[in-house]
Amino acid sequence: MTLNEIAQNLLNLVRGGRSNHDEHISLDQIKFNIKHYRAMFIRRDYSRNGFNSRHVEQDLGCVDLIAVDASKCCQINTTCPVFRTVKKIPKTIRYNFEEAISYVGDVSGMNAIPIVNANTIRWLSYDRYTKDKMKSYMIGDYLYVYNAKGIDMINVRGVFENPEDVATFDSECSDNGPCFDPDSSNYPIPMDMLNMINKGILEGELALLSGTFSDTETDRVQDPKTIIGQKRSKE
Repeated sequence: MTLNEIAQNLLNLVRGGRSNHDEHISLDQIKFNIKHYRAMFIRRDYSRNGFNSRHVEQDLGCVDLIAVDASKCCQINTTCPVFRTVKKIPKTIRYNFEEAISYVGDVSGMNAIPIVNANTIRWLSYDRYTKDKMKSYMIGDYLYVYNAKGIDMINVRGVFENPEDVATFDSECSDNGPCFDPDSSNYPIPMDMLNMINKGILEGELALLSGTFSDTETDRVQDPKTIIGQKRSKE
């Protein structure tokens, strides 16, 4: 199911199949709750069963790299070029303070580039066995590649906090357009987890909203003019 289909299905369940013009529940509100519960359940599943990205992973397609100076200060040039992604990488779901990046490598998907902690990069040049090997690491919202040789594009896959953020990336290798479309892309969530998300939202946020703003509750509130008229008739 797509994100829009999941949200519309939840709204229909709350409505009971009837449209309500006085409704205070929006599809955007439901979509926000879907994303929130998805992230929460994925983190919970990881803590219990370990990392399994198969059903929740998204592919960013072909991600361009650009050579930049290693210095963080614009006024200082260290003449030490490193390569980083042109675009910011969408925020990943937090896994015990680790980035939920499942693959970084060449666009064939066959040659992975190891992902390391950014704090270890300074020591790589002292390791005679791996100092010439490519490594990747995250700093801020960008992914960097150490010792990038002969490549100007990589493939990145991961479990992202908001699947819609992937829409800014294009599946250039497969020529399929954006990597995510809320109207046509399957939402990255397994069916059993989707059922838990639906249950959580229906029994939580939507139950509260529909109970607060339903026509039934509104009809119980008498019009002030009616109350005044009743008091006068009694007098």
